[in-house]
Amino acid sequence: MGFKDCYAAIPRQWRFPRSILYLFAIELLIEIAALALFGIAQPDLYRTRLWQEGSDHGWNSNPNEIIYAYANYRPIDTPLPWSQFVTNFNVVIAVLALFLLLCKGIMYICHIFYPLLSLPIHAALIALYAVSIHAQAAPDMSDPEHPQPGAPWYITKSCGAPVTPRLKGYCQQAKGSFAVTIMLLAVFVVYFVLSLYSLVRPKRFRDSEDDKLDDAESQQQRPWEMVQVPPPTPGATGGLKSPMTPRTTAFNTLSGKMGGAGKGKGKGKEKTTAARQDEKLPLRHHISMGDEVYNGPSGGK
Repeated sequence: MGFKDCYAAIPRQWRFPRSILYLFAIELLIEIAALALFGIAQPDLYRTRLWQEGSDHGWNSNPNEIIYAYANYRPIDTPLPWSQFVTNFNVVIAVLALFLLLCKGIMYICHIFYPLLSLPIHAALIALYAVSIHAQAAPDMSDPEHPQPGAPWYITKSCGAPVTPRLKGYCQQAKGSFAVTIMLLAVFVVYFVLSLYSLVRPKRFRDSEDDKLDDAESQQQRPWEMVQVPPPTPGATGGLKSPMTPRTTAFNTLSGKMGGAGKGKGKGKEKTTAARQDEKLPLRHHISMGDEVYNGPSGGK
């Protein structure tokens, strides 16, 4: 099997093409919400405030420990859920996903958004958003006295009491950011499964596509079989030779009538009748009549 055969065997049609449009619309709405939430949180609108709020209630480490460690020249890493890296990473992947969505829409309109192309795109997006979910829900074990073995408190706890009321809105925004990240990951998983399902065709689909491909190749190899032969021209000799045009038919009819009228006259008028018949000869011999020779009016025989 050559390269062309392998390339032709790759499915290019979606099993459910209308579902792609629905996924585009859903993804666009979630992407806009994610980009707004992640953009608002950058660079540090509420991350450190929520970190300090959790420390006040003993739910996680204290952000001041980073300052103490730097002052004492003690190496320390910022806990992953409270780091600047997570905030910047979320903004980057949100912009990247929105850009890829525009590209996917253009490719779909141009009929080049194939399932095989969709597979690696959404596999990469799944990996990126899985990393984002892991980073947002990472534990904070930097303070042995106040360990946080699971996700941050704003995910696992309510934004109501005993949380400070002025931080309630920030807590809800952080919850929303985590929620839209999970929703986008779910959408990309659906894309991936649908792409894989479109590539793996049942035998009946493969047989029908092979028949269509064979028909297309046979039409390209034998185009003359599809040419429609025009019907014979009415009044033509042999169907294709010496077509009788309306002008020729009218002259022949007129000559025949005049020849028939000349039969009833006397012998004394034969010369006059013959002269008149000569004057009524067709003015023009049709160019497509070939080697046929005009034999005079039918009534003159």
